[in-house]
Amino acid sequence: MKNDPKSAYRVVADNRKARFNYEIVDTYEAGIALTGTEVKSLREGKSTIGESYAGPSGEEFFLFNAYIPEYLQANRFNHEPKRPRRLLLHKRQIDKLIGATQREGFTVIPLKIYFNDRGRAKVELGLGRGKKLHDKRETEKERTWNREKSRLMREKG
Repeated sequence: MKNDPKSAYRVVADNRKARFNYEIVDTYEAGIALTGTEVKSLREGKSTIGESYAGPSGEEFFLFNAYIPEYLQANRFNHEPKRPRRLLLHKRQIDKLIGATQREGFTVIPLKIYFNDRGRAKVELGLGRGKKLHDKRETEKERTWNREKSRLMREKG
């Protein structure tokens, strides 16, 4: 069980629409600078990153519009639920992401927030380009066919 890579981390928030709306070219793992109440609230697993995005602000990269609810037991020391959170990336990665968003028209989308095997909060970022309507239809058609194919295979034996 310890060698299973899936059990190494626990997903807290998942952006399931991201792979449908965007063609993901590359993924990055980044740390998040959080306060104590944000970590406790994340451990409860009630955050959403459905309409969040990542972008540069000066020389740093931030996660915008990610909703981490207030921690109920932390009365006056609570955090703001939708504040911008700094992402911890290497300088080379930041330069690459800034270049891709400014020159090539890519978007940086958070795919999921999880705790790694050491208990650190991480975010998986996807560098992607928005899909057109016909691409979304093609994805939906392919998904339906795969579902139908697996159903037929189960029936046959």
